[in-house]
Amino acid sequence: MAEPPPRTGYAEYKPVQLHTAIAAGLQVPRTLVTNDPDTARAFVSEVGEAIYKPLGGTAAVTDVEGTHQVCATRVTPEQAGGPSVAHTMHLFQQWVPKDYEVRLTVVDDQFFAARIDARTAAAKVDWRADYHALDYTVIDTPKFIRTRVTELLRRLGLRFAAMDFVVAPDGEWWFLECNPNGQWAWIETETAMPIAAALADTLQGRTTL
Repeated sequence: MAEPPPRTGYAEYKPVQLHTAIAAGLQVPRTLVTNDPDTARAFVSEVGEAIYKPLGGTAAVTDVEGTHQVCATRVTPEQAGGPSVAHTMHLFQQWVPKDYEVRLTVVDDQFFAARIDARTAAAKVDWRADYHALDYTVIDTPKFIRTRVTELLRRLGLRFAAMDFVVAPDGEWWFLECNPNGQWAWIETETAMPIAAALADTLQGRTTL
């Protein structure tokens, strides 16, 4: 069931998936893509609290200490307006207060939702920063989220995706991103949800979109 590479690459680009998520009815934090320091500074000042995150898929930097994954980072207006912002495009997003996060893996019409609770400050900003500080719980996917995610994947032309959501203290679900090649095996290990079986069934033609 491998997706055509151009379709996967298209869906992986954050501005595309965020725009498509809004069109599908999902709630998305206010987001700015820019390389203008003044615009970035004004945006962060306006939304009050914001994060910086990679514009593409998995991002890493290499320095004298090795290669490091670039995680979401909270930023101040002064940081967002620094001169280095002018060197390339950056993505800034309004910070959404978190009750918990959800990793939602979708295989055709099967939904596997894992609640993720973080126990350290770093993991509460980006759970990828501290995998050892996470607790996982299997939860149901609300019907309205299922409907809108199904529409998102239809618009993107995907049959598989691993999506990230923030659930705010008021219970609202906020869409963060869609990973067309997202990791899923560790979620199955932590929760025993049968994601591998769902993928195998799809690959063998036992399910249809």
